[in-house]
Amino acid sequence: MAAMTTDAALDRTDWQLLTELQKDGRTSYAELARAVAMSPSAVAERIRRLEDAGVIAGYRASLDPERLGLEVMAFVRLRYPTGNYRPFHALLDSTPEIVEAHHVTGEDCFVLKVLSRSMRHLEEITGRIAGLGPVTTSVVYSSLLTGRAISEPK
Repeated sequence: MAAMTTDAALDRTDWQLLTELQKDGRTSYAELARAVAMSPSAVAERIRRLEDAGVIAGYRASLDPERLGLEVMAFVRLRYPTGNYRPFHALLDSTPEIVEAHHVTGEDCFVLKVLSRSMRHLEEITGRIAGLGPVTTSVVYSSLLTGRAISEPK
């Protein structure tokens, strides 16, 4: 079958499967088959097609940062003054506390999501980031919505 390239190629059953897998990526084909009233082999084929098309980009465990001792979350905005991104990529490679990096429009060039053990640890990390350009740091008090599942567009 041809690879799916647009959301128009996804039917209601594909979206049901994607919804179930986003709830629990370890759901068995048998459980998924019951949810969509299909055979496990038909579900396995659909999942394989969604993976081959890149719609399902991977499977991973969802970890609780606080239980791992990473109690402070912050968003760090970086104004990067040059077009040479090698130092920035080197920083990303050497700083595991940066868990997301987004190239954005506006005055800031990058928005980074940082997890740290403490405010002092955050200060060390932002100091390294600030070596590349001016930064603005916003510490997260609480998160009202995280990891929302992607739903079928209305």
